[in-house]
Amino acid sequence: MKISGLNLDIQWKNKSRNFEEISEAFSNETADLFLLPEMFATGFCMEPEEIADRNNETLSWMQNFAAEKNAAVCGSVSVQDGSGFYNRMFFVKPDGTFSKYDKRHLFSFSGEDKVYKSGRERVVVQYADLRILLQVCYDLRFPVFSRNNDDYDVVLYVANWPEKRVSAWEHLLKARAIENLAYVFGLNRIGKDGNGLLYRESSQVFFADGSEIASKNGNIVSVDIDLEKLQDFRTHFRFLDDRDSFKIAMD
Repeated sequence: MKISGLNLDIQWKNKSRNFEEISEAFSNETADLFLLPEMFATGFCMEPEEIADRNNETLSWMQNFAAEKNAAVCGSVSVQDGSGFYNRMFFVKPDGTFSKYDKRHLFSFSGEDKVYKSGRERVVVQYADLRILLQVCYDLRFPVFSRNNDDYDVVLYVANWPEKRVSAWEHLLKARAIENLAYVFGLNRIGKDGNGLLYRESSQVFFADGSEIASKNGNIVSVDIDLEKLQDFRTHFRFLDDRDSFKIAMD
């Protein structure tokens, strides 16, 4: 299974422009799953009253994109649901059906927790033969939430992780792969956002042994997921058998 992600220089609060740039960037790309950064339609903006989807406009675009490419597409979006706002990750399949994950760990350093509501569910998506855990940016710093209970094969992290803290991003992605015996695909944005924060190219893909395996072509980052190779590795190194048992309280 091939996953291709886009290092997108997100245009601040400009949904139509971002949709156009994504479609153009992937116009000649084939993949089973296309991955997009956190809040790819608007940038990581703390003004949800202005930018949040209220009529599923970004979800509808994702469904059309998935149908056109005959592939899945995944990324996070600012949405209003009822009286609250969420940083919501959509995983859209080619037939238009979708799963959603609301970001659990909100980035209090930027005030995200003041304007968005925290998710209450850990989400694993079944796609083709793979079990895929959905995670957004700051979730990466909290390993308990992503601990592999032998219930997933791949973790997707989509992010707006600025250059000044990018070393943590790179090290933690590798750690999540090793400790969970899983593929980890971390997709970050590039460029400068509306707050003046800089983002350098730092998207990475790790195998379960911590080796970096991404293939990069311009701003497209790709990997072929080999489930048989992963299963063989897990059979030889049975570290998950020794994991601790626990339950996560969703307060």
